Amino acid sequence: MFKAPRGTKDILPPEQGYWKWVTEKAAQISQLYGYQRIDTPVFEDAGLFLHSVGEETDIVEKQMYTFDDRGGDKITLRPEGTAPVCRAYIEHGLHNLPQPVRLYYFGPIFRYERPQAGRFRQHQQFGCEAIGAADAALDAEIIDMAWTLYASLGLKNLTLQLNSIGCRTCRREYLERLKGYYLSHAGSLCRDCKGRLFRNPLRLLDCKNPACHELVKGAPRITEYICTDCQAHFGVLRDCLAALQIPYEVNPYLVRGLDYYTRTVFEIQPVDVGGQSTIGGGGRYDNLIEILDGKPTPAVGFATGLERIILNLQKQGLEPPAVSTAKVYVAHLGAEARKEAVRLSARLRQAGIGATLAVDDRSLKAQLKQANAQGFSHAVIIGEEELRTGSVVLRDMAQGEQTQLSLDEAIRKLKG
Repeated sequence: MFKAPRGTKDILPPEQGYWKWVTEKAAQISQLYGYQRIDTPVFEDAGLFLHSVGEETDIVEKQMYTFDDRGGDKITLRPEGTAPVCRAYIEHGLHNLPQPVRLYYFGPIFRYERPQAGRFRQHQQFGCEAIGAADAALDAEIIDMAWTLYASLGLKNLTLQLNSIGCRTCRREYLERLKGYYLSHAGSLCRDCKGRLFRNPLRLLDCKNPACHELVKGAPRITEYICTDCQAHFGVLRDCLAALQIPYEVNPYLVRGLDYYTRTVFEIQPVDVGGQSTIGGGGRYDNLIEILDGKPTPAVGFATGLERIILNLQKQGLEPPAVSTAKVYVAHLGAEARKEAVRLSARLRQAGIGATLAVDDRSLKAQLKQANAQGFSHAVIIGEEELRTGSVVLRDMAQGEQTQLSLDEAIRKLKG
């Protein structure tokens, strides 16, 4: 028997209410902040992610789905959403628009990693990108959007972890100090970190290996090495968050798992779980557009996994709001009544009332039993008597009461 591939998940009808609730709320909040929707392809040129994400990251080294297509091009299923949006920004000349350009997106993300609760090899992501301004107030806006989204869904007990990882200039001295610290503990490093020690030492802080993770606690703090400009930028961000009354904790070892970040990085996590179950995160990436052969352009963004949001909603006992629309089951007795039931079903739908037609030659009792089992609020019944008089029987499934009336009267009653 075929099954869904490991690390993927079918989203069945009973779960769709959560997905509709979260995606509609995310789109609504994005539009309130002035963001417009963009959709990029599910797959891209593999070089896009090699240049942007960084060759020494776990995503590129272990997690990307990369293959040669029939034309011989090397293609990668999208492992993250920011680089494709930046590629579209450059390709379509969005720098000619008033800056910053504010964009949001939904879409599947693909990473080959060990599946666990809320983490899938194919997962759905919502993200926002603000491209074209260096103001730290824009960083605060992005964080505020994420915080507002979670709050609007009712999520509680979340913590905002915040850090500044500086710029190209001030990071040089820090990387030398970091390298020196880890050289003195080289014997305790995992195989991957031994390779990163000289190629990309900042990635050492992001290792999930228990022994390497323990070493992070004694590592130099990047906040002690950032330059005056980066300190000022971080100060403005913190002032803005204070004005927005968003609580946060400065985490000097937070770096995120992508090489393109500069200055601001942040993660939002459940208080009782921590970093392994981060709901969303992001930061500033002032060099990424230039890395992808665009003009130097500052930018900031964030992304959140929809599965992670829904998992936390369920853990906290939060359910999507009920949809109060009439659901009508159209039952019939006899071949002629079936023809009329088809027409009546169409009339109900045209009136904005959800209608499901009974199928097969079942008895009326069996039809009503099915209507009850499927949760229909009402049934419209048509038989020989109703055909003769041009009427229908409207049955309240919860009360068991029924009334014979015209279809127009039934529609008015259902709408009421």
